[in-house]
Amino acid sequence: MLGPADKDAFCALVDQDPVLNVFAGYRARVTNLDERWLGGQVWGRFDGRQLVAACHMAANLVPVQCTPDDARAFASAALSRRHSVGTIVGPHDAVAALWEEVADGWTAPREERWDQPHLQCSTPPLVEPAHDVRQTRREDLDVLYPACVAMYTEEVGVSPEGAGSTEGLYRARVRQLVGKGWSFASFDDDGVVFKAEVACATERAAQVQGVWVRPDRRGEGLSESGMAAVVQQVLARGIAPVVSLYVNSWNTPARRAYERVGFQQTATFSTLMF
Repeated sequence: MLGPADKDAFCALVDQDPVLNVFAGYRARVTNLDERWLGGQVWGRFDGRQLVAACHMAANLVPVQCTPDDARAFASAALSRRHSVGTIVGPHDAVAALWEEVADGWTAPREERWDQPHLQCSTPPLVEPAHDVRQTRREDLDVLYPACVAMYTEEVGVSPEGAGSTEGLYRARVRQLVGKGWSFASFDDDGVVFKAEVACATERAAQVQGVWVRPDRRGEGLSESGMAAVVQQVLARGIAPVVSLYVNSWNTPARRAYERVGFQQTATFSTLMF
């Protein structure tokens, strides 16, 4: 298990591909790899004294710079955390190898998403950004939060406000992103029209999540112009020099929109949800 003394080595490992590993890099910087703040653990695999691979095991289990052999090596540690993990997510080959090793000892996934193109953009958007998409403010929260719940329910398949959920934590998370200046949206008289958030960011990259257009406004090209505005503002405000995200392969309209904005595929992710 890694701890604060391993943070520099872990960050050096993350920086071998800082865009692909932006979640792990962000978590290392905000938790200092301290188990109390991680809400879980980070394990490392070593070749002698050299850290060669790692695995973040908290609510999200995320392989970091793992070959399939590395991923399989984390199986026993992963099984010890199976009751606290909500998702396994990361590069496809690592997730597939790990799951092959632990599947017999783990609860069956509620949903399996094996083909998720990982996209990134580091240049000005190729389409005109929406001029009404802006950073949200605290006074927007009462209007913004229902849209976040709608997006989460549509994307994940369960409501963050359902039985046994942590509604207060989810609202706090939305409030935190607003406070960081990582939440972007446009509005009309009926509420949120378009929204997206930066889920995590380091000095090397940002990862966008929660892209959503209100159902009655879909088909107007708002995902393109909205995402163009997000890319433009993330780059211009110095949040990060690269914007990344991953998308379900079957979501053809979203993939076409991201391509038009200027995103290019750099890897394939997989996600297992429990």
